[in-house]
Amino acid sequence: MASRSRSLQYYVLSRLLLLPLMLLTIVTVVFLLLRATPGDPVDAVLGARAPEAAKEAMRERLGLNAPLPLQYVRYLGELARLDLGTSLTSQGQSVWRIIQQHFPATLELTVIAMLIALGVGIVVGSLAASKPDTPVDAGGRLFGILTYALPTYWFGMLLQLLFAVQLRWFPIGSRFPLSANPPQGPTGLYLLDSLLRLDFGAFFTTIHYLILPSLTLGILLSGIFERIVRINLKQTLRSDYVEAARARGIPERRIVISHALKNALIPVVTVFGLTVASLLGGAILTEVTFNWPGLANRLYQAIEFRDYPVVQGIMVFFGVIVAIASIIIDIVNAWIDPRIRY
Repeated sequence: MASRSRSLQYYVLSRLLLLPLMLLTIVTVVFLLLRATPGDPVDAVLGARAPEAAKEAMRERLGLNAPLPLQYVRYLGELARLDLGTSLTSQGQSVWRIIQQHFPATLELTVIAMLIALGVGIVVGSLAASKPDTPVDAGGRLFGILTYALPTYWFGMLLQLLFAVQLRWFPIGSRFPLSANPPQGPTGLYLLDSLLRLDFGAFFTTIHYLILPSLTLGILLSGIFERIVRINLKQTLRSDYVEAARARGIPERRIVISHALKNALIPVVTVFGLTVASLLGGAILTEVTFNWPGLANRLYQAIEFRDYPVVQGIMVFFGVIVAIASIIIDIVNAWIDPRIRY
């Protein structure tokens, strides 16, 4: 028992020591990619026809005239002080302030979308695996292929066309009605803040606006979980202990839910961590499609206007989230399955 505990501690320590290297790699890649892409942020701010003297003055003020290695060292120094810089296009607004304003919307969308993805993926995958070589199994495989292949923006616009334009059940976009005041609270999460204020009208309005974008992102990600659950549950249902349970006369439904599904869900933990990156990537397309005022949409706008500090700050912020999520998932996996530690 002591040796298992020590092996887990060593594994956790090794993963934590890798975290600074992962973050440095993310920061370096973001820095180099921004400067390798064509275009000049000064032109985006001042306009291509601005006087050259004004452009040079702004480049000097932003440090863009300095050699690339010096810019990199300065950038690392700012990050060490947790200074993400100031936006070039938002009237001097700090990047931290932009993240504070827009991240709650992205967090709310991604959490609901992940719950939908897990629920739909596990249910469809379990049904397909429990009825092998049947139309249900074929439908599960088709569902996994389609949800993986469909473009996010196309599926989102399809839902908008059907449920917002034709049926008029849901709004076509945005996070809250422009004519109403959104819930105010300490978290910035409309669902949670409205519950804290016992404002159930605002709570259900938030859900009404959240349904289409979260369904878009959640259903498209659910295919990943469906395939993992279906494949692993099929293998588990062929194992010896499941056959022994059948021999004892235990109903098939109870075998699937109480015995096989638990073991089949272990790989889902790993995929859950890896899906965080896909979730943030899909959030960009979903937020742009639905005009969702989240951080991913703000990143898209910053890329469009070549706002270096905002792009760098948001990308580093997302990178930190993905890196920390990967470490946490690795640790949880090692705790669940001791074989991973060796």
